[in-house]
Amino acid sequence: MASSQKAFLVGGPADLPGRIVPITPPGVELKIPHRGGYEHFRLTSRHEETEEGRLPIYEWFERTAIAE
Repeated sequence: MASSQKAFLVGGPADLPGRIVPITPPGVELKIPHRGGYEHFRLTSRHEETEEGRLPIYEWFERTAIAE
């Protein structure tokens, strides 16, 4: 069963709290707050079979600082 409400994250920092995250709203990019900045992930055409079903893979591409 496919899920369009969650994503599987690939790449980025090894200490991310989770690799399965909600997508709200579903889109092309995800911005995950982490250690005083944001980790950015882009949607790929790949999928991962997980305990929560078949999820779209989002791959890390950059980190940015949180504006103060």
